Amino acid sequence: MVGKYRWLICSLLFAATTINYVDRQILSLLKPLLESTFNWSEKDYSYLVIIFQACYAVGFISFGKLIDRVGTRLGYALCMMVWSLASIGHAFVSGTASFGFVRGLLGFGESGNFPSALKAVSEWFPAHERTLAVGIVTAGTSIGAIMAPATVPWLAVTYGWKATFIITGLSGFVWLAVWLYTYQIPETSPRLSAEELHYIRQNASNTELPEFKGRWIDLLKMRATWAFAVGKFMTDPIWFFILFWLPSYFSDRYHLNLQHLGLPLMVVYCSTSVGSVGGGWLSSFMVKHGWKVANARRTTMLIMALLVVPLAFSAKVDAMWLMIVLLSLAAAAHQGWSANIYSLPADHFPKEMIASVQGIGGMAGSIGGMLFPLGIGILLDHYRHLNSITTGYYILFTVCGSAYLTAWCIMQFLIPKPPVTQTEFKSEKSNAPPQTGVRPTMRRVTI
Repeated sequence: MVGKYRWLICSLLFAATTINYVDRQILSLLKPLLESTFNWSEKDYSYLVIIFQACYAVGFISFGKLIDRVGTRLGYALCMMVWSLASIGHAFVSGTASFGFVRGLLGFGESGNFPSALKAVSEWFPAHERTLAVGIVTAGTSIGAIMAPATVPWLAVTYGWKATFIITGLSGFVWLAVWLYTYQIPETSPRLSAEELHYIRQNASNTELPEFKGRWIDLLKMRATWAFAVGKFMTDPIWFFILFWLPSYFSDRYHLNLQHLGLPLMVVYCSTSVGSVGGGWLSSFMVKHGWKVANARRTTMLIMALLVVPLAFSAKVDAMWLMIVLLSLAAAAHQGWSANIYSLPADHFPKEMIASVQGIGGMAGSIGGMLFPLGIGILLDHYRHLNSITTGYYILFTVCGSAYLTAWCIMQFLIPKPPVTQTEFKSEKSNAPPQTGVRPTMRRVTI
């Protein structure tokens, strides 16, 4: 009988992702209190958001390369340590500049979460279970988004805002202790049975590929890298919009105050958990019933992209709860999309490159996450001055509703459909001479 130890590893990855999103949301939840404490203007707050996103983008590349070099166990431990220390550091700042510094450090550390978690999934799960595992991991973003508004205000009222940052930061060190005790790669884990190891390694395409010790720039010469990066660039900003602007939308459109925002937000964020696990399950279900992995991913992502489209017609919706349904559907579809797009690097690259490719895609998503908020601010300020703020939101929802389908079409053009042969791989690198230590004839296998 195959053991279940790999699912314990998955639960640790889920817990880390939950902590990641709780730490991330504290600032937005405590914004009114901190604005009065530090005399922030809206411009000051926007700079803090941009600093976080910029460091998050840089960190994706840095941690992606580091994790590929030092391994998942140590790499994940380092990023957790950095962001937990940064979270605690918020309690000891004295002004906006120092707040910006720890906010940037938090973004840098948190960027290592997904490259680490997704590399761990590729190490611990066979291909047909991978999207389900990724779906469970990404569900941590939803649970974190739910837990934060449920716990952070209470902690701040009961113990103060400084203690809130310290308590949440310490939770990361509790996780770190469990992680270091528990995690090894499957081949060296003393708690993994031989039967489960064999099960994990069945049809493990990315472990059968020859090791690739090339330059990071070589990844940018591969179409699959650009497909992943474009998908992240075009869709990650939509999630950031849902995460950071939804409270303002309900306040501006339906005049809800802080006491009445909780229920609509909880409904939307709860739906993302269903989408995250459901999107991963659907792809895995298809694979188990004979679909090729690539076709299962492609079809599931198309379904998720179509589920976001109704959001583009929100201008016709006046009822708040109908709008909540559309937003919940879109948010759930985003998480289902994410569960599958995060699995793409493991399908197209050897394990030594997965975290680096995840880093490139994560950086692309973060760049989009910096540019889109700038546009949001300009657009909403313009329509607010015209006393037509809802028009600004309708334009944004139209962009959101079309982003996923557009991204899916571009990705289909970029992702190689048949297996890439040695000759085809050479052609992707033909513009540059072979480098010392680079294998010029790596073969990528699709399942």
